[in-house]
Amino acid sequence: MINKKPDIKLIALDMDGTLLDERHEVSEKNRLAIKEAEKRGVHVVLSTGRSLKTARDYVISLKMSSYLVTVNGGEIWGPNGELVQRSMVDTEHIQWMYELSRKHQTGFWATSSENVWHNDMPEDLFSQEWIKFGFQIEEYEIRESVLKELKDKGLFEISNSSLKNIEVNALGINKARGLQKVCDLLEISMVNVMAVGDSLNDIAMITEAGLGVAMGNAQETVKKAADDITGTNKESGVAQAIHKWVLS
Repeated sequence: MINKKPDIKLIALDMDGTLLDERHEVSEKNRLAIKEAEKRGVHVVLSTGRSLKTARDYVISLKMSSYLVTVNGGEIWGPNGELVQRSMVDTEHIQWMYELSRKHQTGFWATSSENVWHNDMPEDLFSQEWIKFGFQIEEYEIRESVLKELKDKGLFEISNSSLKNIEVNALGINKARGLQKVCDLLEISMVNVMAVGDSLNDIAMITEAGLGVAMGNAQETVKKAADDITGTNKESGVAQAIHKWVLS
């Protein structure tokens, strides 16, 4: 646990299960806390497993003008919407994971630079630049089998955004790496970052930030890795953390 209040210069927020409530909306309390932090000169960065396509509307609605980390660190976008960095997964690896999902008859999705494909893939996999592959698996045993095959390859960064899925990026690509790049560009240290999240794809940023905060609804592993635990996403836990560590 943190004894001394850190000097927070950047707040990194996961979206689903964190900033967003169960209706995928941003509460008024969260919205106001973000605005107040920004007024005080603190950068607020969304750091999400979502692609730009599915995160952009929230950025616009929140009138955010900072960097944006998407696809678990697979892409970093600048304040003016420009692409700063993209980290691809080899198409051969995507093909292997697609075949793995068919073998185990799982749901899946795949994020390319152009699109997000759900339970369907383009005819020519090599026509896309791939950033992430995800498995949606209800059955525990099947999920564990797929996880083992992925880990045995030793080629991937493996996480999740819910207990029923597996998310796969290129090895070494995660939200912490994305935020480190943003910090370098802003000339601040990860020590001055507060990272807030709820799932395994948030653990890297929660442990590497100066202050890691788990949501009240976070997976147990995430809570154990965090310095502090805030309210749930239904209770505007993001606003609670911002008030406690940044605004008070």
